Amino acid sequence: MTTHMLKINMLDPMMRFIKNSTFSSFLLFFSAALALILANSPAQAYTQWLLSQSIGFSLGSFVVEKPLLLWINDGLMSIFFFVIGLELKREILAGELSTPKNVLMPIVGAIGGMVIPALIYLSINAGGSTEVMRGWGIPMATDIAFALGVLYLLGPKVPVQLKVFLTALAIIDDLGAVLIVAIFYTSEISLVNLTIGAIILALMFALNKMGIRRVLIFAILGIGGVWLATLLSGVHATVAAVLAAFAIPADRRIDKSNYLDNINQLASKFKIANKARDEKYLLSSEEENIIGEIKRVSKASISPLQRLERNMHGLVEFFVMPVFALANAGVVLDSNWMEMISSPIAMGVSFGLVFGKVIGIYGLCMLGLKLGWFRIPDRLNTKMLLGASFLAAIGFTMSLFINALAFTNPIYIEQAKMGILLASLTSGFLGYWVLRKAIHQPSKNKGEKVEATVVEVSA
Repeated sequence: MTTHMLKINMLDPMMRFIKNSTFSSFLLFFSAALALILANSPAQAYTQWLLSQSIGFSLGSFVVEKPLLLWINDGLMSIFFFVIGLELKREILAGELSTPKNVLMPIVGAIGGMVIPALIYLSINAGGSTEVMRGWGIPMATDIAFALGVLYLLGPKVPVQLKVFLTALAIIDDLGAVLIVAIFYTSEISLVNLTIGAIILALMFALNKMGIRRVLIFAILGIGGVWLATLLSGVHATVAAVLAAFAIPADRRIDKSNYLDNINQLASKFKIANKARDEKYLLSSEEENIIGEIKRVSKASISPLQRLERNMHGLVEFFVMPVFALANAGVVLDSNWMEMISSPIAMGVSFGLVFGKVIGIYGLCMLGLKLGWFRIPDRLNTKMLLGASFLAAIGFTMSLFINALAFTNPIYIEQAKMGILLASLTSGFLGYWVLRKAIHQPSKNKGEKVEATVVEVSA
């Protein structure tokens, strides 16, 4: 296999994620729109009643009972963060984040895109109450599904390098969000439950090192052990989901060369195997056994990490995220909606996203280019980076998630939602407009150094 083909193949997992995310962004938008409609209709009371219903289970004297909304935000979103953890591990081991020259520019941009929005929020809300100040994490987030959905609208002329840059930026941003949730948005901590979770997590890593590859074992330990213990400890359960994902084995039982040898041998056996009496409709038992062995060998040639990531993307993109948006995106628009938009919280969130993300990502990337820290990837130009910075300001899902953790006052929550929705719509429109013009501009601008630092693909 040539180096050219190898680089394309290494990009395949990320490109599959990109293609799947484009349609899910439309479903996510529909869910958000439906949430707004329900919140401003007679159905609002029934929706709130449903989300407040307690659901749980008990084992003897051990009882876990939480409102439906909490199960969505802590349970379903843990699945979302688990998949993020799988993506992070894959990218760190063998993807775009494994090569320093590929990851430096997204890292610099992601850091700027987290720090500057937080500072803008804090400056606008300076002097506010302790709870108001807790909202600084809301404008730090990026919603990759919506961002890639906007790229999809621009058609096939969007360079692959731009999609990879934006995806890498969002993955690093997600890692930052996980750390922020773990450190700053936790309640009182139960050291006993946290210790139990840590012991079970250590056991998962030990089983990985011992060569255990059964996904069911890791699922039982991850959900029934690490996730539940973390939920009861006071640390947000989504953090446990990311840690559990890093314990999932990333290596295969059978490497590529052995896989090809086994498949060739099994194919030869299948050719000479006894045939069924009615060969048109049936297989003989010998043929069935050989096909079963082919399935076993094929399964063993794919790592548990890759299998889980592939199989769970559909669940996350077509169920988890839309349900989360439906439960959290509703904003009641009454007569004082202008007052809500102009509140310090809403302005801090919206300005932090729209201006903070652009200043942080585009500004620091341009500074890095001027100082020679890295070079802009081939087929990209600085206007594309500006457009990508606007798309990264679409904070929707993650911003709503952190909003639910930051505030307990319903008024603050609604004000932040207004800021999130306004900023996401504005950023999506501006990002689309800038990129639509930028993709028609040649990437090699005068005086600009260009190097294919992300990936080499044929035009």
